Amino acid sequence: MEGFYGSASLYHHLPPRIPCGIRRRRSRRRRTDLPAYIIAGIPVHNSIATNKLSSCMGTLLTTGKFAKDGLIPWKPALAGVIFAFAGSSLGAHIALILDARIFMTAMLFILPVTAFYVTRKKSMAEKEPFPFQKTVLLSCTMAFVIGIYDGFYGPGTGTFLILLLMGVAHVRLKEANGITKVINSTTNLAALFVFLANDVVLLSLGLVAGLFNMAGNYFGARYFEKGGTQNVKPVIIIVLTVFFAKVVYELFLR
Repeated sequence: MEGFYGSASLYHHLPPRIPCGIRRRRSRRRRTDLPAYIIAGIPVHNSIATNKLSSCMGTLLTTGKFAKDGLIPWKPALAGVIFAFAGSSLGAHIALILDARIFMTAMLFILPVTAFYVTRKKSMAEKEPFPFQKTVLLSCTMAFVIGIYDGFYGPGTGTFLILLLMGVAHVRLKEANGITKVINSTTNLAALFVFLANDVVLLSLGLVAGLFNMAGNYFGARYFEKGGTQNVKPVIIIVLTVFFAKVVYELFLR
C-alpha cells in the first residue's frame, strides 16, 4: 500500500559526501525503513535507491489508474506537489541536526491519538467541501507539513496525508487518495532520477520487486474502489498499529 506508506525526501537519499558522524547517523536511521532489502544484506544506500525504483513502478501504475478514472483533482494535486517538495527539503535538513529518536518518541503519542480518531464513527465521513481556493490553500498547507515529516522520517506519510486532507481540507476520500498518489509518484520519480545518476540502483532486483509492487498497488486500488471508506478504515488501523509496534521496537527493544 504505497499510498498509505508514502515516499521520502529527495535530499534524504543522496549518496553522502558528508562528515562521517552525520553519515553514520542517517544510515542507522534508514536501516529501519527498508527491512527486506537490508536483511538480504544489501548496503543501505543501494537498498533505499532500489526500493525507490520498485515504489515508482507501483505508484505510477496506481496514479495512472486514478487519473484514467477521473479521481485526481489536478489543480490542488499539482500545487501540493510543489509544497511537499519544499517541506521534504526542510525536513531533510532538520534530519541532519536532530536525532530521529526525538521524532520517534513523539510518534508514541501521535499514533494512538490518530488511531483513536480513525476509529470514531464519523472520523472519515466526507464533510461539506470548502470553496475551491480554500481547499487548494489547505491542501498545500497539509502537503507542506507532511512533506517535513516525510523528509525527516517518512513511514506512514500517505496515511497521514489522506487523514489531514479529509479532516482539515474537507477533501473527499477518493480525491484525497488521488492527491496523495500524485505527490508520492512525483517525489518517488525525482529521487529515482538522482539515484540513477549516482549509479546506486540495483536495476534487476528493483524491476523484479517493482512487478510485485505493481501487483500490490493494483489490487489495493481495486479493493479501495469496491469499498471506499468501509475498506480503507481497517487498512489505516493496521498500518498505524504496525507502525506503532515498529517505533516501540526501535526505541526500547532494539
